[in-house]
Amino acid sequence: MPELPDVTVYCECLAARVIGASLKRAVVVSPNLLRTAEPPLDAAHGRAVTGVRRVGKRIAVALEGDLFLVLHLMIAGRLRWRPPGARVPGKVGLAAFEFTTGTLVLTEASTHQRASLHVVAGRAALAALDPGGIEPLAASFETFRAALTRGNHTLKRALTDPAALSGIGNSYSDEILHRARLSPLQLTSRLSDEEVRRLHAATREILTEWTDRLRREVGDGFPEKVTAFREGMAVHGRYKHPCPDCGAPVQRIVYAEHETNYCARCQTGGRLLADRALSRLLRSDWPRTLEEMEG
Repeated sequence: MPELPDVTVYCECLAARVIGASLKRAVVVSPNLLRTAEPPLDAAHGRAVTGVRRVGKRIAVALEGDLFLVLHLMIAGRLRWRPPGARVPGKVGLAAFEFTTGTLVLTEASTHQRASLHVVAGRAALAALDPGGIEPLAASFETFRAALTRGNHTLKRALTDPAALSGIGNSYSDEILHRARLSPLQLTSRLSDEEVRRLHAATREILTEWTDRLRREVGDGFPEKVTAFREGMAVHGRYKHPCPDCGAPVQRIVYAEHETNYCARCQTGGRLLADRALSRLLRSDWPRTLEEMEG
């Protein structure tokens, strides 16, 4: 799922192309995409674009008259910038938004169509789509600590809770926890003040570094290779690869459609975290440490 760095760059590249332009028409071919009925989608036709902003992991295109098109890409949704008059591509195409400057195409390479489009009128309706998490790059240490520790959850869950922190998902939470040298399963209620400070600093560093890196990669173009697994990541998607800091093999916990990647040596004192599937299967044979696994 595109997260804060990816969505930020999407917004910046889109803003450079559509602010001041007009939306000629929007064509939606997927019956599951449009989640609102009032105002109708064609109410957006002919309106000029006044802004583009990130709302959590959503992209909001502001049109004159306080009308907003709000896209949530979910896991497999992606945006493409094409010439004026471009059509919705077959198979993976969901919608096309034709502006006077070009066409924004929405695709989703998944059998589960989860991407969504909301058409809302007024800033209050737009705010209602915001899960309410704090902006991690703008939050002070005190604000960050309050958001992180208001419930007793694992760090992985707390970082990815959109009601706590805005825009962080599976990928960058792994990178943040690795940078902070903290276990993804450590409970927020057991964090020391020094550990919260490390986590706050790591959150700001990782999100800033990757946003800047993605900007450099895109340059004057448009993001075409948005993925959850990127070269240069320390642990996310790097299962069995050596940790770039200590060389130990990166470990993972798999659950549902997600996985958590971590370095046992850097983050858990060498202890392997129980994988729900494998540890249940192996039971007493499940290795507890890196040394047991390597043996």
